[in-house]
Amino acid sequence: MPTALITGITGQDGSYLAEHLLGKGYRVVGIVRRSSTTPYERIAHLVDKIELLSADLLDQHSLVDAMAACTPDEVYNLAAQSFVQTSWSQPVLTGEFTGLGVTRALEAVRKAAPRARFYQASSSEMFGKVVESPQSESTSFYPRSPYGVAKVYGHWITVNYRESYDLFAVSGILFNHESPRRGLEFVTRKVTDAVARIKLGLAREVRLGNLDARRDWGFAGDYVDAMWRMLQQDRAEDYVIGTGRTHSVRQLCEAAFGAVDLDYRDFVKQDERFFRPAEVDLLVADPSKANTQLGWRPRVSFEDLIAMMVDADLARHRGAR
Repeated sequence: MPTALITGITGQDGSYLAEHLLGKGYRVVGIVRRSSTTPYERIAHLVDKIELLSADLLDQHSLVDAMAACTPDEVYNLAAQSFVQTSWSQPVLTGEFTGLGVTRALEAVRKAAPRARFYQASSSEMFGKVVESPQSESTSFYPRSPYGVAKVYGHWITVNYRESYDLFAVSGILFNHESPRRGLEFVTRKVTDAVARIKLGLAREVRLGNLDARRDWGFAGDYVDAMWRMLQQDRAEDYVIGTGRTHSVRQLCEAAFGAVDLDYRDFVKQDERFFRPAEVDLLVADPSKANTQLGWRPRVSFEDLIAMMVDADLARHRGAR
């Protein structure tokens, strides 16, 4: 039974990845930060099937101890300060977790589990002000937020450790991937949650920023399969993961409100508070390398994804009434 260690297991991607690996017969160990509360909502259905260790991306010693304790075959570094908007108000903390945290995780692997295969969660936000479209593994980075800058650091330190220490270390450059488990602060979930509340008479409007920003949105449950596939290859290489299709925030709103037979124009208000200081206008993946070398393709369409999220938020709000 192979052992996988996941940082960020309580997040969206961590929960889907844990499910995926359990289905393949893995022993799954998750790293959680010590806290007076236990925010395990996304993995509540898995707690009796996985193991949890206390460690922190800000504490090198705790990471080394965690690696030594479980001797993983695979390490998935998904933990980060992952909300772009927050990175503007907390840029130093974002750099510590999202950038230097990767170095600490790699150092822990190098010292305590050097034969483990390492996955780094990179991001399409690294492309930022894109220099070409679509974006592939060879596209230059031009990050436009402290989050994007920190992710570029995490990406390149992973490459550096791979080339310097002969570690099997890869970066998955994942484009936006969503689900009913997405945090409410992210635009997709902000919209689908608002749609549910408006439909049920609990809200009258939703305020958003740039409706013309375009993203390549896919289903998180599909993307964790790509993560796993990257660590099964003979060679450690980096891969862009996305659908190759782009939609605007306006189209997101149209699809989400349309799922409950409402017109988004009656409820969506633009608000300057939600515009970024430096906007990223267009991100769209070229996933041809992943399609060819990993045999990976997304299964859930954009339209089905948004309908899934609206349905889940409707069910949640109805259950709370």
